[in-house]
Amino acid sequence: MSQSPASPDGPTGVSVVVIAYNDAELVGDAVRSALAQGPAVTEVVAVDDRSSDGTAAVLDQLATTEPRLRVLRRTDNSGGCGTPRNDGIAAATSPYVMFLDSDDVLPPGAVRALLDAAREHGTDVTVGRAVRRELPEGRDVQWQPGLYREAAVYESPEAEPGLLHDTLCVNKLYRRSFLTDHQIRFPDGRFTYEDFVFTARVYAAGPRVAVVPELVYVWHVRRAAAQVSISLARKDVANWQARIAAHAQAVAAFGAADRKALAAACRTKFVDYDLCLYLRELRVRDAGYRAQWWRLTRAHLADFAPAEIAAAAAPARWLAQVVLAADAPRDLDRLSQLAADPARLIPPYASTAAGPVWADDLADVPLDLTALPADRLPVTVDATLLAGRRGILKLRVHELYGRLAATGVPTGADIEFVPRGGGESALTVTAALRPGAEGFTGQAPVMLAALAAAGGHGTQIWDLRVRLNTASGPGAHTTLRARAAGLRRTAVPASRYGVLLVQPYRTSSGSLAVRLAPGVQGALGVVGGKLRRLARTARSRRR
Repeated sequence: MSQSPASPDGPTGVSVVVIAYNDAELVGDAVRSALAQGPAVTEVVAVDDRSSDGTAAVLDQLATTEPRLRVLRRTDNSGGCGTPRNDGIAAATSPYVMFLDSDDVLPPGAVRALLDAAREHGTDVTVGRAVRRELPEGRDVQWQPGLYREAAVYESPEAEPGLLHDTLCVNKLYRRSFLTDHQIRFPDGRFTYEDFVFTARVYAAGPRVAVVPELVYVWHVRRAAAQVSISLARKDVANWQARIAAHAQAVAAFGAADRKALAAACRTKFVDYDLCLYLRELRVRDAGYRAQWWRLTRAHLADFAPAEIAAAAAPARWLAQVVLAADAPRDLDRLSQLAADPARLIPPYASTAAGPVWADDLADVPLDLTALPADRLPVTVDATLLAGRRGILKLRVHELYGRLAATGVPTGADIEFVPRGGGESALTVTAALRPGAEGFTGQAPVMLAALAAAGGHGTQIWDLRVRLNTASGPGAHTTLRARAAGLRRTAVPASRYGVLLVQPYRTSSGSLAVRLAPGVQGALGVVGGKLRRLARTARSRRR
């Protein structure tokens, strides 16, 4: 591995380690975002993992005008992210180090916020808020928002086990001597989810931790990229196998350090987050994937203590219990709906003398609904949107073993239409609810032309959210479950546009969404897009 000369400046602040492989178009933005942090960044150490495109040339060109940038070039490709990050740690000269991926950026003031907190509190690890920015839309999704609402200092990770839910390594500032003294490094080579293991090794060493509420990292998510990130590459069951292996190593790191409470919390986190993330998608996988996924998951969960599963939040712990109780994949639509956020428990509703259970033949999986407050009940609200000059939204709220009536009989429902790209709701309609067979029913008018006007020009996608109202105040809130009856494209006369194309559809999570295309051009665009997709599908089948 070769490198350019080090900066003559002394170590006064932070070394930002940027790793890159075949990312010539984006790595410049990443490096510049680190350099733009000002004097808090003493140096940027960019590690090129033997790229075959122009990445090395981009870095070398930047280094000619920026003395704080050092470029390390690996002579062989490591196959993963861990080895180049380890190279960066070894080459860093500043008291603190943090990591940046070549396709992400640091927002202004990020390093200063972390460094000031680390110095003020004398912490070994300082953590800040990150967002997943969906591109090209630019919509930000908060990452683990509950951890970063306010500043805090913890004498050890045991004081806040929720820290284990944030497995990212990039939104954290580390005291370099802490990493060196405890010989903490990433797994080398081709290792998926290396940050899971690194973060566990860090917390197993018992650092003092500071949390800051400031935004310190922007994680770019490019779902349409030719090569998607590891977190999005979940279509191959090998990805799940790698995630399980990384989780097992994380638990082992806590066990080796005799931090039993953190090992247990790490397993509980797996049930709360990882299991739900993959169960949401299991119903759309092929039979071979499902069978292998089920086998791997049952074998992994079998090592968990019952108390570690019971410590997970409902309904996540119910999901784990179903997987453990069933020999083969089953009830995949119900499981995916319950794993969604917000969760929906869809029929059938089975029960025994002891109370609600998952199914008649899985009576050993109890559903402790009484443990949930009214606003977190996994209520299912079926919906059908009938398009016309004046649309009608029909609702059916399923009763949950009498829990809705016990916590407050639903008298109405407020339905918000929220733009898919982010932002405030543009339309809210209210439906009065009346008791019916096994639940409550109602309907509300929807002025689709007014909704389209609020969305501006071009094709629009609207998600629907619902909150139930009771005599005593707000009740459960969720998304609407799409029913097949209303899922058809309709051209509606509209005085402003001439014609409005309305297409209610079912999202991957089973929720109801609506696509609007105002005007003749918009309608032709939607139809043309459909024809192009059909043509691509036909061509791929002929190959």
